[in-house]
Amino acid sequence: MEMQNRYSRHELLKEVGVEGNQKIRLSKVLVIGAGGLGSPAAMYLASAGVGKLTIVDEDTVDLTNLQRQVIHRMSTLGLPKVLSAKVILQEMNPDVRVVPLMIRPGKELLSNLVREHDVVLDCTDNTDSRYLLNEVCKAEKKPLVTAGAVAFDGQITVLDFRQENSPCYACLFPNHEGKDEKASTKGVFAPLVGILGCMQAAEALKIVGEFGKVLTGRLLMLDARTMQWQEFRYSQSDECPLCGHKDE
Repeated sequence: MEMQNRYSRHELLKEVGVEGNQKIRLSKVLVIGAGGLGSPAAMYLASAGVGKLTIVDEDTVDLTNLQRQVIHRMSTLGLPKVLSAKVILQEMNPDVRVVPLMIRPGKELLSNLVREHDVVLDCTDNTDSRYLLNEVCKAEKKPLVTAGAVAFDGQITVLDFRQENSPCYACLFPNHEGKDEKASTKGVFAPLVGILGCMQAAEALKIVGEFGKVLTGRLLMLDARTMQWQEFRYSQSDECPLCGHKDE
């Protein structure tokens, strides 16, 4: 009865129901990054009752994180972010198996992790990690929910590699040059990462619960100064090194 009560508001949704809720409870979700995006994403995934939630991050909690990384607390300053996150997530929902990994995985380990999960959330803050995740998820045919934020500008999309015609991150952003803009140098509006992280959780739940329509081939961009959204549609690029059509 306690389990039924916990998830009853999802089961009341005709698009989700008991069947969709059961799929969520059996799902395995991989979250790369326990910062501004990963905090709300992980919290909503845990509250929704995903079966296994693996959190990957190599950093420790710093005072400057607390302005936007809402899963961490003053009491966890100096602790690994993954352990800080696990405490909160298990307090929220002890039914969820939370696996903390304090690492920066290379390609081989990342491939193994991706293979073991149903969906991956890119909550990183650097371009190299995004391109690597894109390559690995495409190779393993696993859906990737990716988002990014700097200053007042944010974006989110889904790369659903279960579909052969799904574009990848390199189709959308072919230029892998230039310096990353990070919160440490450019600043970031705290609620912006909250909005995007919640949306990442929503897309992941729709994927594992098999309901709704995900953001495949659609990039949503938000200007939080004016709260104006723009949608940009994109497809596979012939120039993409991963998706492009090569001559036989």
